Amino acid sequence: MSVIVTGAAGFIGMHTARRLLDRGETVVGIDNFNTYYDPALKPARTGLLESHPAFRMVRLDISEAEALNALVRDTGAKRIVHLAAQAGVRYSIDNPFAYQKANLAGHLSVLEAARHNGIEHLVYASSSSVYGDRPLNGSGFSESDPTSAPVSLYAATKKACELMSHSYAGLYGLPQSGLRFFTVYGPWGRPDMAYFSFTRKILAGEPIEVYGEGRMARDFTFVDDIVDGIVGVLDRPPPGHQPRILNIGDSRPIGLMDMIATLETALGRQAVKIMRPMQPGDVTATFADVSALKALTGYDPKVPLEDGIPQFIDWYRHFYG
Repeated sequence: MSVIVTGAAGFIGMHTARRLLDRGETVVGIDNFNTYYDPALKPARTGLLESHPAFRMVRLDISEAEALNALVRDTGAKRIVHLAAQAGVRYSIDNPFAYQKANLAGHLSVLEAARHNGIEHLVYASSSSVYGDRPLNGSGFSESDPTSAPVSLYAATKKACELMSHSYAGLYGLPQSGLRFFTVYGPWGRPDMAYFSFTRKILAGEPIEVYGEGRMARDFTFVDDIVDGIVGVLDRPPPGHQPRILNIGDSRPIGLMDMIATLETALGRQAVKIMRPMQPGDVTATFADVSALKALTGYDPKVPLEDGIPQFIDWYRHFYG
């Protein structure tokens, strides 16, 4: 039976679909191919997937509930990896209705399609943004920590998705796992992410804007490690009435200035830095406690930033010439 991957032309979606194909699954990808970032990336990612005979891409907006339900029914799929969403904290400041449609209406459409078509496990993307702005205190953010003070609309929609999923588990016994992603990076990544845009500007000899005056930290997680966690969770559905929420990250937060230094070393160039204050919606730090995910799947991130950044740069140079 097929596995449906929403957002399959996206960064994490493409890598997840490819891993599933590599282990012998049949995958149906869904994506609306929006133009939030460089429109060349999604077709190129899709081209990699479509070279596999067990993959099919469907161009569809997941907020179109009837069309999505018909597709899930027709595929006969029993598992969904739901990664489609409107990403970006800063973009949500000026484009709030994009998040209402993609994240709220889209997630509800997926839930409805799952419950009406006997889906045996729905794995969906949440975000570390739900934890709000909090300082590092020597221990990672735990799934039991408060998540009632989001500092961006993006974060608020992701928390709302978790709550919708919780209600559907209770009402309909729909087995679900929500994954709170922590700053994913790597080849085929998103151009709106700092490491990606910094690479472009450093190579072009342009200055980079360093927000929070560099006093920020992120739990940078290489995409292959993320996919390990996604697939491990997909293979282990919870009881229908007991939805789970899990952190998925590297559990080794890196300072923003240290990330920039790693980029400079890998590129062989120094960045011209313009220090800026914190932007609205940003958080100071992220730090994943992944003990629950490790206990469930054996999850063990293997790629440190100093190895992952060169892999991204190798891909970047090849893709953009």
